[in-house]
Amino acid sequence: MSAEELSAFLQEKTQAENVPGLSVAVAKGSRIVWKRGFGFADLATSTPAGPATSYLWFSMTKIVTATAVLRLAESGDLDLDAPVSEYFASFSVISHPVPVTVRHLLSHSSGLANPLPLRWVRPAGTPAPDQGAFVNRLLARHRKLKFAPGERASYSNLGYLVLGEVISEVADAGYEEYVRDEILLPLGMSKTGFSYPGLAERREAARAYQPLWRPLTPLVRAALPRGIVGPRHRRYVTLNPFYVNGAAYGGLVGPVDEAIRFVLLHLNGGQSDGTRLLSPESVAVMQRINPRGGKRDFGLGWFRSREVRDRRPAFVEHLGGGAGFWNVMRLYPEEALGVVMMGNTTSYDHESILAAIIRVSWP
Repeated sequence: MSAEELSAFLQEKTQAENVPGLSVAVAKGSRIVWKRGFGFADLATSTPAGPATSYLWFSMTKIVTATAVLRLAESGDLDLDAPVSEYFASFSVISHPVPVTVRHLLSHSSGLANPLPLRWVRPAGTPAPDQGAFVNRLLARHRKLKFAPGERASYSNLGYLVLGEVISEVADAGYEEYVRDEILLPLGMSKTGFSYPGLAERREAARAYQPLWRPLTPLVRAALPRGIVGPRHRRYVTLNPFYVNGAAYGGLVGPVDEAIRFVLLHLNGGQSDGTRLLSPESVAVMQRINPRGGKRDFGLGWFRSREVRDRRPAFVEHLGGGAGFWNVMRLYPEEALGVVMMGNTTSYDHESILAAIIRVSWP
């Protein structure tokens, strides 16, 4: 398949599956080789989706959080195998038979609960909750571990919220500040952050679309905080611009043409366009998958579904989805290939798109 044939396939795919907008970027080796947008960032205004369209990352943020933790470990500021409570005293509220370590949190093997993040959002323009208080309330409600640390693995948003607090304590700076100054800006990701910087940038942002049977619209309004659910647009409920509460587990906002620079970092042993943020050893250990049972096999941040562990070429990935968005960041290390894909509806067949991308003979 050629790049031109891929474009035609994606154009047809988005129309056939009623995906309002889709943005994709591909890296091969140390270069960004392709970036395109399909469909619309905003259906009401017919604003096209492009590589510079901003989307909410949701849980794709976790791989950035994991990268920040590894960076602090490399600088000697924390030990991945130290108890979490050494860095974040409030974690002592958790009852555990053996200490929960930073590595346990990174690999989702801590045993922490994964409470449903249904209302962990707020309308853009409203103040963010106090992050420390937010995490402490969640820990107080979920003190009992689901299993002994290291025994198995089970996905936990709460675990990555705790990692955000660890980063804040160790770096002596807010989590968002540390990520911006130590990861995003050095990679040239100036339009990626934890908010829309201004009105002009907000116009470039994708509007979220939730496919929904019309009679269920009042239920969605009741389920989400006031001000988030907007008018209907044909088969969709539209969502007004909003942010995720809990930056470290899912708060980033930004475009694929910047996210692909972060992918280059992990494709190239911790450096991107001459900027080194991690050692090759740290990048390798993050991608080293350790099966522990369950639906997913985890590394440190990266994961893949258990059912595809034998698929070739092998890959690691992180997904990110919530109301009105679905995203994937995937690395094929053996092919030196990386992909970022972001769409502004809650689900679509991303696997068939990735299968098409891997068939292209990239230069």
